[in-house]
Amino acid sequence: MRTVYLGTSSFASAVLRRLAASDHRPALVITRPDARRGRGRRLAPPPVAETARELGLELIQPERLHDADVLARIAAAEPEALAVCAYGALIREPLLSAYELLNVHPSLLPRWRGAAPIERAIMAGDERTGVSIIRLVEALDAGPVCLQDGVPIGPGDDFGSLSERLERLGGDLLVRALDERPGFVDQAADGVTYAHKIEARDRALDFAQPAEAVERQVRALRPHIGARLPLPGGEFLGVSHARVDGDALAPAGRVRVEEGRLLLDCDRGALELTEVRPPGGRPMPAEAWLRGRPGAEPIGFSLEQDAREPG
Repeated sequence: MRTVYLGTSSFASAVLRRLAASDHRPALVITRPDARRGRGRRLAPPPVAETARELGLELIQPERLHDADVLARIAAAEPEALAVCAYGALIREPLLSAYELLNVHPSLLPRWRGAAPIERAIMAGDERTGVSIIRLVEALDAGPVCLQDGVPIGPGDDFGSLSERLERLGGDLLVRALDERPGFVDQAADGVTYAHKIEARDRALDFAQPAEAVERQVRALRPHIGARLPLPGGEFLGVSHARVDGDALAPAGRVRVEEGRLLLDCDRGALELTEVRPPGGRPMPAEAWLRGRPGAEPIGFSLEQDAREPG
């Protein structure tokens, strides 16, 4: 089947590789313009652009998807279907009516519609998630489903490990949908949840939650965004690994050192911060960071509820 592919993220890049290796190799790939990224704010192409170039696929990066010249490029490719995965911009008419649009969404819809379904599934403690292939409609991730499959979320899974499995599943399901052309079934009205975009406040360790929930927060944001702990003086300590460590010994929000271990007391239970990233530095074991603190003074301060970052 002749296709046009729209995507931007690393997840979408992996799905593109699978699609390009199938009988449905895209005649055209559309992704977002290059953007400034990283500490140096250097202009860099999105992952899908890099993959499309590597695979020798025709590529465009329009500022506005629905401009007349872009619509003409899509029409010239004569697609029988448009495949969409994490494109990062609203797709609307006339594309919705002109083509069948198959969207790869990494959740078991109707659970976790929206921008951050993988992170929110881990944060919520879901035991299972997956990928849904849906027909794109105007309402957010509300289109009918033609294929869906799931994977378990393990106790050690983070965004990176879970995304890797879902990328493979998403690519396979998209190719299967194009091969088999299964029928579509409307999503259930019950069980709808929304995976809101990760904001700054989601990065700050939420000590008002049980320690188990805060540990899931760390895993959900690893390695792409990163959880962090606000320090006195306005700086932040990145937290890349943590583990639940028994009962809290102080009011929630207390940061302390016990036998060389860095602990955060949460609402119910303490969380040991085992790997941290100092401001401007690289990830390191927490005990190494503690040894390198000027004066080797033990930490003992309380976080305030309103010290968490605004959205």
